[in-house]
Amino acid sequence: MARPKTIRTPTTASLPSNLRIPSTTPSLVKSLGKLTRQALLDLAFYWLDDRNVQLFAPYLEQDEAENTDDEELGPYPAERTIDDVRNAYQELQMRKGGKREVIDRILEGDWRHGITMRQLAMVDLRYMDDHPSSLRWTALELTRIGADGAQASEADASSCVPRVHASTFLNNIQQQISSLVKAHYYLARSNTLPLTFLRIFVTNSPYQHPRQPPETLTDSSRVIYVAFPDSCPFVYTSIASSTGSKSSASNAVATDARSLQRIVRDAVPKALSLPQQRYALKTTSLTAKSLQALLALRGPGRSNRANGAFSVFADAVVEGSPLDPRPSNTVAPKEYLSQSEPGKHRSKSTDDQRENDTSATQGRKHQNSDQDSHIPRKRKLAIHSRFGTSGSLSSAPLDRLDVRLLDRPDTRSDEDEDEDTDRIPPSLSLTFAGSDVIGGIRKLAELGVIDPERMPAWMTGEEAVSVAVVHRGNRVIKDSG
Repeated sequence: MARPKTIRTPTTASLPSNLRIPSTTPSLVKSLGKLTRQALLDLAFYWLDDRNVQLFAPYLEQDEAENTDDEELGPYPAERTIDDVRNAYQELQMRKGGKREVIDRILEGDWRHGITMRQLAMVDLRYMDDHPSSLRWTALELTRIGADGAQASEADASSCVPRVHASTFLNNIQQQISSLVKAHYYLARSNTLPLTFLRIFVTNSPYQHPRQPPETLTDSSRVIYVAFPDSCPFVYTSIASSTGSKSSASNAVATDARSLQRIVRDAVPKALSLPQQRYALKTTSLTAKSLQALLALRGPGRSNRANGAFSVFADAVVEGSPLDPRPSNTVAPKEYLSQSEPGKHRSKSTDDQRENDTSATQGRKHQNSDQDSHIPRKRKLAIHSRFGTSGSLSSAPLDRLDVRLLDRPDTRSDEDEDEDTDRIPPSLSLTFAGSDVIGGIRKLAELGVIDPERMPAWMTGEEAVSVAVVHRGNRVIKDSG
């Protein structure tokens, strides 16, 4: 009797988490090699835990008996039980050594039958926890869409944070993406930061040829990350590390990183929406490599609206509120400036007002006092009034600031008054880069290179943006998605 032919049919189902990548894939060594020796051991112990061992079953003697291939020449003989595998990694942890022997033990020994997609996703997220500045992130605001299709106001949107059920959300986003690309999804909680990561690996369309080399499953340019901070209407998405290879138009969706990222960005708000609660993502003009900076500037903390000069209220340097019309016993700028100067003694009334200040703010003033001693008093007062009290010791440093000027120098300001800013190409682009761009601009102001009184708010950190499009002297908001 003739054996029936195998029929392959396209499917829109997501890639299963137990899909194994051959352990002989060279790129797996590079993927695991990103982690430290201890991080690799921690993952191995997690995979071998009683609660997880069924999902990440290692290779045992019973598997070797069922395998017809000759395994006796392998460097690591198959263990009899799970406890024997655990003991092997405990011995590795007790003695010193390099991480390569742990990688070899994983790929050539206990998981020689392959690494699953879920295991690879756990490796990537562990690396992200250990290196929170390894990727560049863009902050997007989740806004509510009304019945008429208009976006809700900022106050209404901030109070309407959707409740996310993990399995329902993954099912919804899979339905949004499945018709375009085939993907693998992994949702996990960060071990170090108050946010949840969604890792999405995107491969070719399900309607294309299903066979592809195993190296494709480890291609980092096909991985997109979405981070959901706790209790705030913002979403962070990662910028792809590479632009991907050039391809034909029919395969552009599967390889172009920008197209993949746009597909995911469009799918996230739809997956969070309900029949009577629809959401959209709005640009915030904030991009940074530090997740801590994004959490401080677009997160659940109180510093969300206390940047630049307004940081004096967040740091409890002065009493009252900038929106309070009633007079209060706040400290005048000159009086605060005299407190930070060396050799100056505060009055008793000032001491009573400052007794509730945080120790971190006091320490920061003392550290800055020696550095600011050479700055003229008038310039120092202007710098404090524009940049606030944090200075170069900001808890949310920006590593990049992109400025695009739309106004042409040979055009009068009233000629393009009615022109759409989205269609105007930039006439000049500037990029400031460094470990703390706002702190560097503040340093230039301290040296007298620039005038702090004439600086726009987005250059002092007050608006907490890293992308500024300037038209007719004002910053305009353009869709950068």
